[in-house]
Amino acid sequence: MYYFASDVHLGAGDEPTSRRTERCFVRWLDMVSADAEAIFLVGDIFDFWFEYGKVVPKGFVRTLGKLAELTDRGIKVVFITGNHDMWSRDYLQKECGVKVVHTSRTITLGKRTIHIAHGDNLNIGDKPLLRLMNSAFRSNILRKLFSNLIHPDLALCFGQWWSGKSRKSHANETITPQSLQFLIDYARGYKQQHPDVDCLLFGHMHYPHFHSEENLDIAFLGNWSESEGSYAVSDGEGNIELKNFR
Repeated sequence: MYYFASDVHLGAGDEPTSRRTERCFVRWLDMVSADAEAIFLVGDIFDFWFEYGKVVPKGFVRTLGKLAELTDRGIKVVFITGNHDMWSRDYLQKECGVKVVHTSRTITLGKRTIHIAHGDNLNIGDKPLLRLMNSAFRSNILRKLFSNLIHPDLALCFGQWWSGKSRKSHANETITPQSLQFLIDYARGYKQQHPDVDCLLFGHMHYPHFHSEENLDIAFLGNWSESEGSYAVSDGEGNIELKNFR
């Protein structure tokens, strides 16, 4: 079986809230490890993550330990970074055996070809400010300046504040299937350019939803809270089902 999860936002909220969310996520990792061939983490697993050469954020030890345990057992774990954890470097790969990728991925399961992306920087041509922010935060120059000029304690405090501010600014928005239209439009365009792809899977929107039309399925993963999460599962033939974990 192949499992997909996104938007856990480990570290969000106060410490007790964050710890409960992490324990929920670790229980899910335990559950799916029983039959998982691969686990895809589709961005924003951390609410904020930044690595210096020798320093990584405090916390998340249960998650990191569990990921290392799973990869030691031969389970493939792929982490596609999102907008909250795009500044990952090689720690997760070296210490936990997780394959870290900063771009979308395409996989083949049975007769199906599935394209996986977090979704934060797709089809945003009509949002110049968002495009500017995406370019700035993905800049290697900015990353190096941030790493070399700011003490880790200050950098992580700033990052956690910024991530929390971003999350709270969208907290009162009502997400509906219509809110997903810009990614559905992107998926249609991607399908035209890549006819072999018959399914796209996104995170980012915090709204579990399955959209199907002729020759194209689009799956949206939900987010996680203290006691439940949203994920997708696929068998070896590529059939995808959205599920909740409580």
